[in-house]
Amino acid sequence: MIRSLPPRNGALVRLVFFGSDPFALPTLRALHAAGHELVLVVTNPDRRRGRSKKLVPNEIKQAAEELGAPVVTPEGRPGKELAEQIRASGAELGVVVAYGQFLTKSVRGAPSLGYSINLHGSLLPRWRGAAPVAYALRAGDEVTGVSVQKVARRMDAGDVLGAREVPVQPDDTRGSLRERLAELGGPLVVEVVAAIAAGSATFTPQDEQAVTHASLLSKEDGRLDPAGAAVELERQVRAFQPWPGAYFELEEGRLAVVRAALAEGSGQAGEVLAVDKEREALRLAVGEGALDLLEVKPVGKRAMTGMAFANGRRLKPGANLLS
Repeated sequence: MIRSLPPRNGALVRLVFFGSDPFALPTLRALHAAGHELVLVVTNPDRRRGRSKKLVPNEIKQAAEELGAPVVTPEGRPGKELAEQIRASGAELGVVVAYGQFLTKSVRGAPSLGYSINLHGSLLPRWRGAAPVAYALRAGDEVTGVSVQKVARRMDAGDVLGAREVPVQPDDTRGSLRERLAELGGPLVVEVVAAIAAGSATFTPQDEQAVTHASLLSKEDGRLDPAGAAVELERQVRAFQPWPGAYFELEEGRLAVVRAALAEGSGQAGEVLAVDKEREALRLAVGEGALDLLEVKPVGKRAMTGMAFANGRRLKPGANLLS
């Protein structure tokens, strides 16, 4: 049973907001701008950064303090103590955006409505999990978006309350697409919260037959297989930029590929096909097709054009970069 808010003037809601990543900033600000009361903001503890190892708050904490919202930073997985704080705050609904911690039943159910909602960076049930944007790009999805779902015991498996889609641009990276999705998510969450307040929200179960998963990424995910198809490798470069990054393994270490583009040509995987002065690129044959390496970063050096790298290594057509 979905509870309703008590009758009141207007449709403003007392919210507890969970978020730790900058992806959550547009939603935090949109909820505040819409007049909803942020009675509590829950985020990760300050982290030591830089050479001085000084404790630095994340962007969510900084923004919440600017907005005058109370902030708590529980260590580890939030539990009963946080649930008690939420109940004491008078929060009616929880809103979760890129918090990075699993919410126990006691925490997600602590608001007076008995549940929390979550903004997810995909069109659920496609790409449930920690890295939906990267997986959408790597798979070559032409359309993606954001969804608001009721937080459930299983990750990203709750009923969907709303979604917005956006086309994937040919030059989108994980970074650029996440920024667009974050901006798209703010107004959507505001709309869903208003529908909940008005008692008109629709809770739609997800189609379990259409579920795909986007598991947590590691550095190893960025390794480029030179025997692969160029179209897949180019997607991989964009999908893992800026993190975890894409790279070829060379004898002297990893060659990070910051930007790449599909190119004409074929040859043995790893073979240098050309050094393109117009594009300032190193053209490399792979298992199927070819890639122009537009920007690379050798180990211990700054990022440079593919042409600059090729000139520094005195690479000529016919040489094999990877052998």
